[in-house]
Amino acid sequence: MAGYRRQLYRDDAVVLRVQKLGESDRIITLLTRRHGRLRAVARGVRRTTSKFGARLEPFGHVDVQLAGDPKGNTGSALHSVSQVEGIDLYGKRFLGDYPRYTAASAIAETAERLTPVEREPSLRLFQLTLGALKSLARGEHATTLVLDAYLLRGMALAGWAPALIACAVCGTPGRHRAFSVPAGGAVCPDCRPPGAAHPAPATIDLMSALTSGDWVLADATETGVRRECSGLVAAHLQWHLERALRSLPLVDRGATPTAGPVRQAGAGGLPGRVAEAGAVDVSREMTE
Repeated sequence: MAGYRRQLYRDDAVVLRVQKLGESDRIITLLTRRHGRLRAVARGVRRTTSKFGARLEPFGHVDVQLAGDPKGNTGSALHSVSQVEGIDLYGKRFLGDYPRYTAASAIAETAERLTPVEREPSLRLFQLTLGALKSLARGEHATTLVLDAYLLRGMALAGWAPALIACAVCGTPGRHRAFSVPAGGAVCPDCRPPGAAHPAPATIDLMSALTSGDWVLADATETGVRRECSGLVAAHLQWHLERALRSLPLVDRGATPTAGPVRQAGAGGLPGRVAEAGAVDVSREMTE
């Protein structure tokens, strides 16, 4: 229609991923406060003369103006970025810090996987993602603790939280020593399936502390307990996602990323695939 102009609307968003489009454009994947996850074309942002290209980098918190139908009922599925203001560009703080950069990459990839439907509002996940990136940028807690807390709380929002204070199968309350990813978490002796892991009690306590936000307990844990916790959390998440996250094997946890409890969790063959995921250039994955 002659003279038709696309609707303009604003929202604040976290930049999850950017992909090259043509010679000078990019497709930006955003997790917005009010409109959920969506993709938009930023034209000319790869040119040196771009006015807002530097603001549309992964992990940035931005105020963005978009052109398109916010409900996605009319027009192209891809909106257009018409204006961007940086609120806090966390990505620039991670560039020289491999552990924080890879943890932020895992957070962004998880946020994208937990929002399979575009334009479906998810305010709690937006706030959780933004809070995790803020914590990484400020260095308030160990990088792996922030990541695992995000993954556990993200699974809780999705309805996949592992059972920690009761048997995942029969509901018997108490601290149970066995942990089965396919069963849904801690299991009692009567319900324990073959191949269940037997993490240290301190590992289950750490998972509970990260879920509830007890940072005093979490910060006091030892390295070995954190590694075991990370293995169980990663296996549990990827079991429910039904595919491995490309960024998780690269997260610097102070040891081989998929050692120990991940292989013991009995996650239907998934941990083996995680271990064999290989080295992926995370910066390329986030920007191409």
